[in-house]
Amino acid sequence: MQDIALKLGRIAMIGGGKMGEAIIAGLVNGALFDPDTVVVAEPEKSRRDYLETTYGIKAVAEGGMIRHPNTAIIAVKPQMLRDIAIGLRQESDFDPKRIISIAAGVTTQTLCELFEDTHVIRVMPNTPLMVGAGMSAVAVAEMTPRSEGDLACELFSMMGEAVLLDEAQLNAATAINGSGPAYFALFVRELTTAGIDVGLDPEQANKLAVQTLVGTSRYLELTGESPQHLMDIVTSPNGTTQAALESFAADGLGAIVKRAVEAAVRRAEELA
Repeated sequence: MQDIALKLGRIAMIGGGKMGEAIIAGLVNGALFDPDTVVVAEPEKSRRDYLETTYGIKAVAEGGMIRHPNTAIIAVKPQMLRDIAIGLRQESDFDPKRIISIAAGVTTQTLCELFEDTHVIRVMPNTPLMVGAGMSAVAVAEMTPRSEGDLACELFSMMGEAVLLDEAQLNAATAINGSGPAYFALFVRELTTAGIDVGLDPEQANKLAVQTLVGTSRYLELTGESPQHLMDIVTSPNGTTQAALESFAADGLGAIVKRAVEAAVRRAEELA
């Protein structure tokens, strides 16, 4: 990972919102990137001032003001991307070797049309990226070398984990990693509410639910064990866990989750 800064070179971050900031933090706080090599384009002055003060980088009002970046990371809302791309194309000094886009739903084909003669990488991160625990799905355009996807995975692994997929798999992946934080948040909310209903203090119930989710995720990550194995360990015959799991099964939890994921995939396909 020590040469990733050399491979990415001078970085133009187009968009200094929450996700853009998360990437900047991953770049600068990891001590692998010189802040002088990272420039962010952000139209809001107060936001530019904050990013400069917090991360020691340079912030400008428009992407076209960033001269000769090697890598451009596009972190703007999808509906804004086309107009921004048209503006950037008019700047002869904006000539990156690669474009990495995190704009949801914008395909590599569209990106290639907007940014010609450039390696194009599409990344679908998720909200935990903002706390350095993201799960990002990466895909490259048809004419972009796989090595560029590997480089993007290396970059986003600095802010969590990343996996390289075929673009055709991104909608399915997004239904898991992109929407997944909301699924887990929903379960924590409902588990907290159930805890309150059986007599726990709201703050205690929430803490019990959140930390149990965090600990379970950590356990599965570090041990490499399957979820089923952990369920077997926790479940004693005729015990409390078995009673709860049987209740979930009777209500069709597996089918509920499957339908939810399928609904997310269908919606992603409609929006593409």
